[in-house]
Amino acid sequence: MNNIIDLHKIKTTAENYYRNGDFYCSEAIVKTIKDEFDLPISDEIIKMASGFPVGIGGSGCTCGAVAGGVMVVGLFFGRTEPKDSKVNKAMALSKELHDIFKERHKCLCCRVLTKDMTLGSPKHMEQCIYFTGEVAGEAAKIIARELNLQVK
Repeated sequence: MNNIIDLHKIKTTAENYYRNGDFYCSEAIVKTIKDEFDLPISDEIIKMASGFPVGIGGSGCTCGAVAGGVMVVGLFFGRTEPKDSKVNKAMALSKELHDIFKERHKCLCCRVLTKDMTLGSPKHMEQCIYFTGEVAGEAAKIIARELNLQVK
């Protein structure tokens, strides 16, 4: 795992994955965090994020970027053993990420965040690219802080 985390690179890499059409928001965040933290896991993990874009499969519910951010927090701090109390830390850090986004944008509902926007329009793309980079950066900050990694 990398001990020095470049937040600017994380933000711009995630944004570019979305901007270039390589990945949607949640996928871009998972791919970027996996690569930038140099995690020894397969890209297969990105598949788990493929159902979250456009508010969970296009339903317009929870912002896919936030869902991707919660996924990467869980990747670092979640549990694999039944009844393991580590789940409490994963939940607390996920709530922290949720609260940061909600404070800035007033809600997490994709349908509300994209109200009066046409899916794929320049305005929609600009906003979702921004959200993708923002959440990737905030998730990386939380992870780096909790693991005592250096941030640049």
